[in-house]
This record gives sequence, C-alpha cells and structure tokens, in this order.
Amino acid sequence: MAPPEAEKDEPLTPASRLFVMPEMNQIINCIIGFKRPIDVAAVTSIIENSAMVKLPRFSSLMVRDRHGREYWRKTQLDIARHIIVLEDPIGDIEAGEEAANDYVADLSVSSELSTDKPLWEIHFLRAHNCAVFRAHHALGDGISLMSMFLACFRTAEDPERRQTLASSTARRENWRAILWKIMKAAILTVVFAVEFMLRALWVRDRSTALSGGAGVELWPRKLATAKFRLDDMKSVKRAVAGATINDVLFGVISAGLSRYLDIRSPEAPPEGLRITGTAMVNLRKHPGMQDLSDLMKRDSGVRWGNKFGMILLPVYYHKGGDDPMQYVKRAKAMIDQKKLSLEAHFSYRIGYFVMSFFGPKLAWWLNYRVVCNTTFTISNVIGPQEEIVVAGNPVTYMRVNTTSLPHKFGYRQSQCIW
Repeated sequence: MAPPEAEKDEPLTPASRLFVMPEMNQIINCIIGFKRPIDVAAVTSIIENSAMVKLPRFSSLMVRDRHGREYWRKTQLDIARHIIVLEDPIGDIEAGEEAANDYVADLSVSSELSTDKPLWEIHFLRAHNCAVFRAHHALGDGISLMSMFLACFRTAEDPERRQTLASSTARRENWRAILWKIMKAAILTVVFAVEFMLRALWVRDRSTALSGGAGVELWPRKLATAKFRLDDMKSVKRAVAGATINDVLFGVISAGLSRYLDIRSPEAPPEGLRITGTAMVNLRKHPGMQDLSDLMKRDSGVRWGNKFGMILLPVYYHKGGDDPMQYVKRAKAMIDQKKLSLEAHFSYRIGYFVMSFFGPKLAWWLNYRVVCNTTFTISNVIGPQEEIVVAGNPVTYMRVNTTSLPHKFGYRQSQCIW
C-alpha cells in the first residue's frame, strides 16, 4: 500500500511528461515592460495574493518515482525563492528593451529551472523597468498562462477591474455550405496528416541559410523585436478580402524569409523553393483567451494545461521579394485550408497515443524529427485588449519566447491591442 504522501501526488499529463524530458526541457520566458520603476515589494505582495499561487501546478514540485514516472507533489510555497532581483543594468543602461532581449536570450541556453521548488520564477530587471516571468512548459501552454495573467492584472481605467475576455460568434451557414465544408475538411485532413507523418519520418526542407537542425538548440541565441502599427496591419488586411491580422503577419514573415535568402545565400535558391514552418494551435472548445475559473474545471472542455496541436505551414521563395500583397494572399489561402482541416487534432492525438503507449522517448524523437525537418517555428498568443497595470504601474509591452528548439529562426507573436 502506497504511503499517504504518495496518494496525493498527481501524475503529469502526457504532454507535460514530454516537456520535462532532459532532451526537451522547454521553458517559457515572458518579458513584461513597465512604464515606471518597479516596486518589487508591492508586486511581490500582489503575487502572494494572486490567482497564480492558488493554481496547483504553481505550488507543486515535479518529482519522479523509482520507475522514473513524473508526478506533481504539493509543497509549501516560499515566494521569496521565486523572486530574483537584478539592480545593475544588463550592458548599456540606455539599451532598454534590447537589454531585456539579450538577458532572455542568454537565459534560454544557460539557465534551467531548479526542480527543488515549483517550476517558475520572476526576474526583476530594475535598471530596465521590466520583469521576466519564467515558467516550465509542463505547467501549461500559452493560452493557460496568458489567461492566468489576465486574471491577475487590472485595467488602467479601473484598477479594481480585471481584463474582460473578447467573445466570438459563430457564422451561420446553410446545409449545402456545411456539407461542402465537411467534404473539404475530410480531404484536407487526410492530405495534411500524411504529409505530417512523412515529415516526422524522413521528408525535410532543402538546406538553406535559414536551416537549423540537431544541436542548434544549444547555440547562443539572439532575441530581436519587430513592432508593427495595428492600423497599418488593418489597412493591409482590408486590401485582401476575408483576410485576418494573422494572415497579414504570416505574409510579412513569408516575404521576410525570401528577402533574407536573397541577401544571405551564396547562390540564388530555386524559384518556388518550399520553406516549411511549424505552428502550435490551441485545441480547446472555445478559441482565444479562457476564463481562469473555466480552465480549472475538470468538465469545462477548456482545462488548464497543454492542449495544442502542431501544424505545418509552407511558404515559398520568390526572388526579389515578389509583390508583397501576393504573400498575404498566398498566406490567407494556405491558412484557410489549415483552419478547415483537423491536422492539429491529428498531431495531438498521435502524440498522445505515442506518449501513452510507447513512452516519452519515442514521442520526443518524433517531435524532434518534425522540428529538425522543418525550418522555423511560429506561435501566436493574443495579449491583453486593454491597457493594464500591476501595482499601479502601467504595462508597456509583453513578449514571449521558448527554449530548446533546433530551429535557427522562431517567431513569437503577442498581440496587445493598446
């Protein structure tokens, strides 16, 4: 009979078990910039009374039994061990956001999270008016963590009010349109599922100046930030019928990759060369941000944790950058097909099946193969829709990256509409 202490332990989900493997060990780093100098004592007090510390995974140790199986074990949380304060500037004190980027880039390859405490910590870079929130990916995905942030933060207009979540309404369609959509979804799902399996086994992108591969995750990192005016993005979106902001962003990335190859390639790549990216897709019943109370309900269908699938996003090289609007149109056509298919659900189910029946080693190998056989990673989490404050200090920006991917290039988009 197991001891009472062991009976309280909660097994890690298959996805979380994958993320804690030494070969994987993915950590999410979120930089939060502030308008004014940070009052560390005030922010720490807010953390101590926040929804975050009430979440079981943020107050549990990750432990392994004698068979190597991982569990969450509840522990007494000591907030002070999770707070790291840096008073001195990182490099040039005038560097601002660049200094924070350099700091996180270095953390991505040099500093793991200690397993003798819950797998998160907050670094305050006081000289640069910013904080870096670090959480192991085993704790949850981007949707879970951003939903937690929204539950903890307050709006600038009313410091007592939490962020409101945007609601979406489904478009009504007639039965013919629905039937045609089902047929297209079935065909596209089969095509994309076969392509995904081939990527996991042997098909790979042609080697270019963009290519990464096994071992690249150990290279020194450079984190750079590009900012776009939302009004400009909307202007481009209106120029392409039915386009979304995500279509425009992916079109920008596609054009940028072609121009990069023009500049950095010793020999011009062949016209139409395929460059494949991977993207993570939220699979919860309701898209977008989730109410934290719903995430904590077992029967809500939007549970806390890692609930996402992987899809392949192909782009094609065109010499000289082609017509920029063509990139957006091609991005929209491709993304519309991906949205219609069940490729993300397929990849999630395959990963779950392999983890459950063959263990994390094979699941990691398949995941690693897909990443090594593609060229870049892109992820997108919508951020706060209103200006927010922490301890009365307005937040000026939020940006996120992750560690341990064998890609030279990764794109992390955080859309903050303020």
